[in-house]
Amino acid sequence: MDTPPVSLVGVEDILAARELLADVARTTPMESSRPLSELVGGPVWLKCENLQRAGSFKIRGAYVRIARLAAAERARGVVAASAGNHAQGVALAAALLGTHATIFMPHGAAIPKVTATKGYGATVHLAGSVLDESMVAAREFADRTGAVFIHPFDHADIIAGQGTTGLEILEQCPEVRTIVVATGGGGLVSGIAVAVRATRPDICIVGVQAETAAAYPGSLLAGAPSALTTPMATMADGIAVGRPGELTFAHVRELVDDVVTVSEDALSRALLLLLERAKLVVEPAGAAAVAAVMDAPSRLRPPVVAVLSGGNIDPVVLLRVVRHGMISAGRYLSVRLSIPDRPGALAGLLRLLAEKGANVLDVEHSRTDARLDLGDVEVALSVETRGSDHSEDLMSAMAAAGYRVDDATG
Repeated sequence: MDTPPVSLVGVEDILAARELLADVARTTPMESSRPLSELVGGPVWLKCENLQRAGSFKIRGAYVRIARLAAAERARGVVAASAGNHAQGVALAAALLGTHATIFMPHGAAIPKVTATKGYGATVHLAGSVLDESMVAAREFADRTGAVFIHPFDHADIIAGQGTTGLEILEQCPEVRTIVVATGGGGLVSGIAVAVRATRPDICIVGVQAETAAAYPGSLLAGAPSALTTPMATMADGIAVGRPGELTFAHVRELVDDVVTVSEDALSRALLLLLERAKLVVEPAGAAAVAAVMDAPSRLRPPVVAVLSGGNIDPVVLLRVVRHGMISAGRYLSVRLSIPDRPGALAGLLRLLAEKGANVLDVEHSRTDARLDLGDVEVALSVETRGSDHSEDLMSAMAAAGYRVDDATG
């Protein structure tokens, strides 16, 4: 079934939003990426919205939305629901515009995002385990108190504000042929698409969702916004939205060429590449566009612009994701093997690994496993390697030296 006609945001709305944001939002840098350019076979640029005020593009839409409220509406305060980035955008915009923000965030929201939101002066309530449940609580608060609900994506002012990113892309990289954008509810990709289509209808626009939280592919197939029927489970909490909005769905269906999905492994690899090669701290959702470039480089027409939508990542999550990314890239090898229980046996194994250039991170030594032969001990090793080929070389060297490998992952 098809949705009824919806009026799309126009480029004139985005130009007006840009005037409002002139002294508020930064014109974020565009950085070239050599490793991604080599993959694609042409220039790839990174639009660094992770360096935007409050750590993401969200300040653009939030400020425009609140700035356009009547004085009486701002006097009642604003309320929003968010896993973190929209929360910070609304909190900062409210502080700049002299109104109070109340934010509902899911239990388990990243502590740095909660702390930053409070730091901008907002009142924070934790409600629900996922964003959709926090949204219900925020709407109930709006109904009860008269505060104005600031939707994270499904409002024309939000889309217009996010669309200013598209204007900057066209100015910073006028030769662009493909723009890849992380997509949750669709506010950013909708705004960019409006800005770009006005003067460059030839540009291919690709939205990217985490495959375990991808509501758009099914919705586009059904012809209407459709809620996911399975629980969302992704490290990319910033794009974990269970159902597209009516307005953003209409924009994506009309203006976006494709919506693709990426795995958790792909997100980890992208985040690791951005850290190591671009020296950029990006949250998993913010790395989704790069993950899509890495997954299917031959399908993209260069020059390509990948939008890094946010950089607000919990350091604890960063540690886990980096480790996951290194495993996905073949940079970690975990091995369980049996060695003789005699002096010097473990030293001999470690010497072999050192000669092969492996960096041993952890060692566990056990004599109590019932599966062990008499006179053997089990050793569990975590080893940092230079990649998959190096891991295979280490496995071959251990086998050639007579070590019995019981289990290996990496």
